[in-house]
Amino acid sequence: MALLSGLGFGLPASYGLWHFARYHYVWNFLGFPTHAAGPLLRRAGVFTSEALIAGFVLVCAAEVLMGVLLWRGRPAGRWLALGLLPVELFFWIGLVLPFGPPGGVLRTILVLWDMRAEHQGNNPIT
Repeated sequence: MALLSGLGFGLPASYGLWHFARYHYVWNFLGFPTHAAGPLLRRAGVFTSEALIAGFVLVCAAEVLMGVLLWRGRPAGRWLALGLLPVELFFWIGLVLPFGPPGGVLRTILVLWDMRAEHQGNNPIT
């Protein structure tokens, strides 16, 4: 799930960053703006900028790293999954990316389930 989310959001965001830096307007992907003016603009006054999109691209890259670590069964992947979730939620909600939160919640449930199973000594994943 982390790999899917990281690549699924990260690749379009990378191109969107290039597009925004070059043309100074948000790129549309399949007819939808890649960085909508959501709560970040309405409530916090944060306008879309190269820095905002670059921050999101970095979060997506960290998600891909997390996915690799989780796939290999590394404990660091679980801790990264839990630590990165609030930052991901900031971007998913702030940029109006509706598929992010359900995937993040499901991923977190699976990570916590894996941590609980390992703590009990019967880890079904590793």
